[in-house]
Amino acid sequence: MTLHAEDLMKMHSITRRDFVRLGAGAVAAGAAVKATLLEPSTAMAAQTVTGGGAGGAGESTTGRKIRFVSIGTGIRGCDLLRAARQVPTGVCVGTADLYEMHRRAGKEAWGVEIPTTRDYRTLLDRKDVDAVIVAVADFQHRRVVLDAVAAGKDVYCEKPMSHSVADGQAMVEAVRAGKRIFQAGSQRVSNIVYKKAAEIYASGRLGEVHLIEGHSDRNTPSGAWVYPIPPDASPETIDWEGFLRDAPSRPFDAARFFRWRCFADYGEGVAGDLFVHLLSGIQCISGINAVPSRAYSTGSLTHFNDGRDFPDLLATLYDYPGVTVNLHCNQNNAAGEPIIFYGSEATMVINGNTLTVTPQDTSPQPEGYSLNGWTAAAKQQYLDEWHAGHPTPPAKLGEVESYAAPQGYNDTADHIANFFGAIETREHVVEDEVFGNNTAIACHQANYSYFHRTVATWDAATKTIKG
Repeated sequence: MTLHAEDLMKMHSITRRDFVRLGAGAVAAGAAVKATLLEPSTAMAAQTVTGGGAGGAGESTTGRKIRFVSIGTGIRGCDLLRAARQVPTGVCVGTADLYEMHRRAGKEAWGVEIPTTRDYRTLLDRKDVDAVIVAVADFQHRRVVLDAVAAGKDVYCEKPMSHSVADGQAMVEAVRAGKRIFQAGSQRVSNIVYKKAAEIYASGRLGEVHLIEGHSDRNTPSGAWVYPIPPDASPETIDWEGFLRDAPSRPFDAARFFRWRCFADYGEGVAGDLFVHLLSGIQCISGINAVPSRAYSTGSLTHFNDGRDFPDLLATLYDYPGVTVNLHCNQNNAAGEPIIFYGSEATMVINGNTLTVTPQDTSPQPEGYSLNGWTAAAKQQYLDEWHAGHPTPPAKLGEVESYAAPQGYNDTADHIANFFGAIETREHVVEDEVFGNNTAIACHQANYSYFHRTVATWDAATKTIKG
């Protein structure tokens, strides 16, 4: 079977049998393809099979369970609870949410009857709670994280870490002062495919990398956060005033509660929802853990011009140390979600849970195009001299390498497992408050540039974005 590069880029999680079947003898652009199915860690492989949660198999090295609560059990909060069930070292002992149905959904996601409340502060008062998962709207991150740290809890906070630069700085300072473990929730940094990409990048096999490109595109109302409003949504079932805490007061608006990513009072639009994944992946792979020196955005609000604040197309150029990063998110066309590293020796592409490395043909070749303006005699003389100086035939193009995660692999479970492990050992997490803050600031720069129609520069001395 012939496997082309575009086929490799379309593969996400696949079975071992399929991947081996596509392996030896396949060719792409004239080169053989070496296909490797990556293995999760032994612990996570076991968790994927047996499950964890309140009664799952497996324990920490000390036999201790990390007791955690989830503040926020909406879309992402429930996803995190389901992923945490695969991590046997943790047990959820309570949840909080402002909406009645969310609180019921959280119990279903965990699968065991647990206490739930509207007021998250009652959970922080509990002495038996080690850690807090924060899965609330972005503008609420600062208050909840600061309250959790003040209560002596370690914190896993969903991406983007902050709603503003000032919020991020306050969170970093609080985590450091409280000597807490903090994990930002961009799970790709724990993904085995991204770890493999980081290994390849660090080896230097890509050569000089001066351009990285990524995009995350969608073409559905759901992809643009036009979520359905539940039939029971009302001021009686939703704590609207609790939601508006730290936001401007306004009458009850169910669309703002469920579609908060569309509005600047509560979220950061495509930058905070989608750029953040691309940026965290790029930081993880390249090892560049810094705020871009400048960012320039353009875009538009067209198809989903439904009263929202943010564009449905955003494109941003970033200046990072030694490399230009080109990102765009488009909610009007679904063209996948690749991240491409353009190296002088090879091109590396991540798409979903598949990684492909394609060598560049850098073998010496005689000039061709410019000789069209030479006389036949001069051209022949040049070619004779070139071949005399290069007696060795050009090397053949190297193998195309492809790596993929196995079917059913869950990088969110890996990310939560890293957090729980750090709570026990007090060792560093893979995505701490500095990493998360740097990524969030880049998202804020993208929005600043778009709305101010200017280049957004980072002033490290004052820790502010300037136009």
